[in-house]
Amino acid sequence: MKSKGTIELMLHKLNLKFLIYGCWLFCSITPILTLSGFPEESSKINLTQELKKGNFLIGLKQYLGAEIDNFPENYNITFNTKNDFLKLLSLNGVKHKSKKISIVLKKITLKTPYTVERLVFGPFASYESALKQAEELKEKGYKALIAFPKNWEVWIPVSKNLPDKKLNYKFFKKSYNTTIIPFLITEYSQHKLRGPIYISSSEEIKINDVNFGTKFYLAKDSYGTWTLIQKIKFDDYLKGLLPHEIGSNSPLEALKAQAIIARTWALYNSDRFKIDKYHLCITTQCQVYKNSANEYKNVNKAIKDTSNLIITYKKKPINSFYHGSNGGISASASESWHIKDYRYLNSMIDGLDSLKKAFKLPIKSEDELNRFLAFADEKVYGDKHSLFRWKKIISSDIIQNNLLKNQLIEEKSDLVDLNIIDRGSSGRVIKLEIKLNNLKKPIVLMKDDIRRILSFLPSNLFTINKLNDNLWLFKGGGFGHGVGLSQSGAIEMAELGFTYEQILNHYYQGTKIKKFEILSQ
Repeated sequence: MKSKGTIELMLHKLNLKFLIYGCWLFCSITPILTLSGFPEESSKINLTQELKKGNFLIGLKQYLGAEIDNFPENYNITFNTKNDFLKLLSLNGVKHKSKKISIVLKKITLKTPYTVERLVFGPFASYESALKQAEELKEKGYKALIAFPKNWEVWIPVSKNLPDKKLNYKFFKKSYNTTIIPFLITEYSQHKLRGPIYISSSEEIKINDVNFGTKFYLAKDSYGTWTLIQKIKFDDYLKGLLPHEIGSNSPLEALKAQAIIARTWALYNSDRFKIDKYHLCITTQCQVYKNSANEYKNVNKAIKDTSNLIITYKKKPINSFYHGSNGGISASASESWHIKDYRYLNSMIDGLDSLKKAFKLPIKSEDELNRFLAFADEKVYGDKHSLFRWKKIISSDIIQNNLLKNQLIEEKSDLVDLNIIDRGSSGRVIKLEIKLNNLKKPIVLMKDDIRRILSFLPSNLFTINKLNDNLWLFKGGGFGHGVGLSQSGAIEMAELGFTYEQILNHYYQGTKIKKFEILSQ
């Protein structure tokens, strides 16, 4: 029989053994929350500083968590690397290092519900029209923010000093009983995260098994959902843009022109999603961007040869609009949107000088436009585009379906007439009247709202003929808004031997090409 002292000694050793084992077990199953070797970059987002360092923040996936309302499972995002570690840094101090990181968005019931109120202007057909409304409200002393929950809108706080009711705004009020919170999930534990959440690695990261870049944020947006944001160098952004905007097989000089205008456009429009903590989206609301594993020799050369070059006017980046095809006539900015004109964006016949002598601007009558649309000659730049000329036979039913969808009518009736009230100097329709039998006043669509509502129209450069009581013939030219560079025109000019400088000077008159100065990191 062992003595009391011997037993106590054995228990002491046993407790020490379990303590050591417990510490080892705790360290092996608990994520590392304090790490050395993290990048100096903060999880805080500074949009202006990122631009100065040569980075764009791109909203790769918007409205994450919205799907939670429709699915019983939580929304999961998995980040993987093959060799190097992933590093996670959350605004609430959580740090984690692993080759696999899983973040789950969970809908959490709030102990104290909250209510959001605001005045909402819109929807607007474009960011440009929303920006004009926001600027007008700011001039009157209102704090106006541009948002994009589904369409472009302008928000101002609710106050005693309400704007004029003629401005067509709505009162928004919504109570929230739940919120969406991200959690870091490991094999043995989970940790609540607070955004923005910064995730990085020295090697390419796979997100839900798709290769992307090396630096990302997960940030809460203004709609109660989350956005996955990629932090990317200017030139790497263009590598994912040029193949989808102008095509990787385009001539080298056209690719160079596209690289410069895409970089310039992104800089000029970098406040577009400021409310949601990133610069740009990846859709046609911005510029089409897709991460691709493919390497295109001419695309890479065009980007390298024009690295950090931008177009300027009076030493500032220009609003370098571009589109697929102008149908042979470029438009001024005020023809397409409710904005002021720019000196470097003008209506013009897009072709050789001999073509400009044959047709004079402004084109105001239907007969003049029909004569131009019937004209087919190699003197026009960009006539190889599939929508350089187009015809569409549209039923009254389709037109009214579009009006219903956009809440411009409550029920269908007889469509009496479509009248073009006004055209811009390029011949584009800037005011369209729609008469229905059951409406006291006709519906009037202006500028970019024409294509937003009548979404079957490739452009605003068209004429209308009534075929019978049910069918309408739209004849037109071009694809897109028609302002600035025509991509099909630039391609043809490059094929004819024009340099990228000549192409840019043709479409953006009076501008200069300069280098954008990037701060050293």
